[in-house]
Amino acid sequence: MNFLITGATGFVGSVLCQLLEHSEHTVYGVVRTPDAKLPLSVKPILVSSIADLTYHPILSQIDVVIHLAARVHQMKDTATDPLSEFRAVNTEATKDLAIAARTAGVKRFVYLSSIKVNGDGQSEPYTELSQPQPNDPYGISKWEAECALKNISDETGLEIVILRPPLVYGAGVRANFLNLMKLVQKGIPLPLGAVQNQRSLVYVGNLVDAIAACAIHPNAAGQTFLISDDTGISTSELVQNLAKSMQKPVRLVAISPVLLTILARIFGKTATLDRLFGSLTIESSKIRQTLNWRPPFSLQQGLDHTARWFQETH
Repeated sequence: MNFLITGATGFVGSVLCQLLEHSEHTVYGVVRTPDAKLPLSVKPILVSSIADLTYHPILSQIDVVIHLAARVHQMKDTATDPLSEFRAVNTEATKDLAIAARTAGVKRFVYLSSIKVNGDGQSEPYTELSQPQPNDPYGISKWEAECALKNISDETGLEIVILRPPLVYGAGVRANFLNLMKLVQKGIPLPLGAVQNQRSLVYVGNLVDAIAACAIHPNAAGQTFLISDDTGISTSELVQNLAKSMQKPVRLVAISPVLLTILARIFGKTATLDRLFGSLTIESSKIRQTLNWRPPFSLQQGLDHTARWFQETH
């Protein structure tokens, strides 16, 4: 089969290209610069934007589009109208690409969405039956893209597969996860000893393995899957496991969550506190049963690989 991967040089895309490098499939990677680094067997498709891809002749040769490119969640968004910015890239460009793909004869469209479509957490684990409740511009744009893709599928027969991952970690991770590793590396005491939350994560190696399965498995057509590692973890356990992987001493201080909440409100860090103390869990049995898929890496293996990359590069 012929695969076309958007976001081929991104955090997830680069690992997916490596996974498919020696597969039986022909893989094309969409890039925006001529010097972008791809595995030797991945054929580059140079465009200035996803919009250019909608009339690119390569689409007529493709069986499966794997759409990873997106405007990602912004920690400090400086856009005047963030929702419009997210919609332009994550919703409208996705819709246009799917229509162009189907017109060109593409059979399947695999879309990497986000658990942000469901919300920021609840007392019970999210499942595919949970009511979508996106509450930020990123989540809204992803949910609207999902709705548009399902409409296109109903009207044209294009096979749509949607994956909603939680926080993705692994070599090359950025943002909060990288900052947490930096704090562990420095041995700075963290006020997380009293945290008893539960978070679902997904190692990038597990995510790309699931994406590859969704690209070819006949049972994946028309499905939405929530995807995570085999187990969840609390923030305090995450720090402990990272410290162990990095061979650093664990420095956790037990401070009342009530006091931390008050301090977070004073300093305008409630969103950061929610990510550290809040729970967000996923029940991912559907993809395992429907596709007979299992994560190839355990949570601890994923953390070990991530810690090894961090120590080699930082």
